[in-house]
Amino acid sequence: MTTPRVAIVTGASRGIGKGVALRLARDGRHVVLMSRTAGPLADLKSRIEQSGGSASFKAVDVGDSAALAGAIDGVAAERGRIDILVNNAGITRDGLALRMSDEDWAQVIQTNLTSAFVAIRAAARVMMKGRFGRIVNISSTSGVVGNAGQANYAAAKAGLLGLTKTIARELGAKGVTANAVAPGFIETDMTANLPDQVKEAVMGMIAVKRFGTPEDIAEIVAYLTGDGAGFITGQTICVDGGMTMC
Repeated sequence: MTTPRVAIVTGASRGIGKGVALRLARDGRHVVLMSRTAGPLADLKSRIEQSGGSASFKAVDVGDSAALAGAIDGVAAERGRIDILVNNAGITRDGLALRMSDEDWAQVIQTNLTSAFVAIRAAARVMMKGRFGRIVNISSTSGVVGNAGQANYAAAKAGLLGLTKTIARELGAKGVTANAVAPGFIETDMTANLPDQVKEAVMGMIAVKRFGTPEDIAEIVAYLTGDGAGFITGQTICVDGGMTMC
């Protein structure tokens, strides 16, 4: 019996991360769910297993670099392999740059960017030994074109793009690819509370005239993490319904 590929998904308890986890499980991956709170992860694990999939979880704050690295080392020890890493965990602390506190800046950079670096550093060592790896960093169109009121978030998401390209160059010869997905306006908890006038303005910029779903992002992640995507690396793919045409 073939051992299933092991996929780690951070920020897996809801939204895009949850959609990605469900999709990868459907593809036969053993999905390791990571997020701060155990309860939602346990529920998602049960849902995956009830559908015939395989999953486990580790409750960890990705903002704690030592804890995150330790959790990934634990996956390697327990499963004997790490094949896929999806860095999805992210937070927002929006505000105009001139009023943004050092704390709000640092917290977003730590959670949205530094955690991806820490996770990649830990997982890539295992991937290189197996001569196979698929790394996908969930960026944002805010990181591609910028967004007023999101200096910290946009900087972190733009940083992911540079990190992605560098890792692609460093690890490509070892069979490890690295790509970024930049979602546009996706229907998640993070966007649910935006004012109606903001949603109307965004809709006017979307060519396909609908908001995206976590499943839209999960489909491209599933492709990029598959065996057939081995010649795609260092790329940023905008999944935004034609909002930015990036």
